[in-house]
Amino acid sequence: MIDHIVQFLEATQEIAAQLNRRCLEHLIEILVEVRDDGGRVFFLGVGGSAANASHAVNDFRKIAEIECYAPSDNVSELTARTNDDGWDSCYANWLQVSRLNARDAVFVFSVGGGDVAGGVSVNIVRSLELATQVGARILGVVGRDGGYTAEVADACIIIPTILEDMTTPLVEAFQAVVWHLIVSHPKLKLNKTKWELTPALP
Repeated sequence: MIDHIVQFLEATQEIAAQLNRRCLEHLIEILVEVRDDGGRVFFLGVGGSAANASHAVNDFRKIAEIECYAPSDNVSELTARTNDDGWDSCYANWLQVSRLNARDAVFVFSVGGGDVAGGVSVNIVRSLELATQVGARILGVVGRDGGYTAEVADACIIIPTILEDMTTPLVEAFQAVVWHLIVSHPKLKLNKTKWELTPALP
């Protein structure tokens, strides 16, 4: 048990040290451009990454004042589209109704990044194909080799694989680390959160 704790924490330190700083800066610059152009950011994720997408929507709207949405937040529409049209197209069809366009960005949180041949997160791949067609920016925080997201993204942070059997928890944890780093960056942050405004208790 102690070995697991040590390995996980050491892997966390190693991942943080290996994150691509230039790519982070590029990702931030794109988000600034999207906000300045009046564009929107659509966060896509599946499973734990969908929960991260929902949290990120809150932070980027509240702290950075960027209009953001996540299709996974509307359970009724998501399940209706999945039931009627199929899982593979559910996010892309949602984005079409939202009139995804060249001023917008699609921001992917995914452990694998999507792979049609492997049948993994195909709904993310179809969404990115749509984003490419309309000229929307593509951003991502993904693991492993980045999959389809890394292939087509304008800026993509790949979380390095340090512990193969801990890939998912470490990637999903670092999705949160990366988006919190980004949204709190001085170039994006417009509003302080409650605890930065609340004096420390004596």
